Amino acid sequence: MNEKELTELMMGLKDKGLTVAFAESCTAGMLASEFVKAKGSSEVLKGSLVVYQPEVKQKLLGVKKETLDLYTAESQQVTNELVMGLRKLLGADISIATTGLAGPGGSETEEKPVGTMFVSFLYDGKAEEFREVFKGNTESVRKQLVDFIFDKLKGVVEQHYNR
Repeated sequence: MNEKELTELMMGLKDKGLTVAFAESCTAGMLASEFVKAKGSSEVLKGSLVVYQPEVKQKLLGVKKETLDLYTAESQQVTNELVMGLRKLLGADISIATTGLAGPGGSETEEKPVGTMFVSFLYDGKAEEFREVFKGNTESVRKQLVDFIFDKLKGVVEQHYNR
C-alpha cells in the first residue's frame, strides 16, 4: 500500500473514531512501523506488541502452551489466541494478529511451506481469519503480508463501519 492509500486508510479510521492494535510475530514490528508513516496514526494506533518467541506469546497474550505444542507457533490457532489476548490487553476497536513462516527454520511442512502466513482480525463482535502463502525472500514475504493486512483493514473499515 503506497503512502497516499495508507493516509486515506488512516483518515477513514480517524474519522470514524476507530483504534487499531497489532500483535506481531513474523512481521517483528513492521506492521506498526509502516502504519505510523501515515498522518494521523498517533490517534489511531493504540499499540503493537512483537511476540516473537513462544514464551512471549504465552506470557504477554495468554496463548496456551497446549495450543503451541499441538499446532506450532506458526498456526491459525495460535494467531486466534494472540488476537483475543491483544483485544483483552489493549482494547482497540480493531485488533489484528499475525504469525507465519517468513523464512526457513520454523514448522514448515509440505502443507505449510515457507511463506505461509496467518492473520486474525477481531472487531465489532466479529472475527476473521486468513491463511495466505506468499513467494519471495523473507523481507518480500513480510512486505506482502503487511500490504495484505492493510488491504483487509481497508475492507473492514469500508464494509463494517460505513454507517
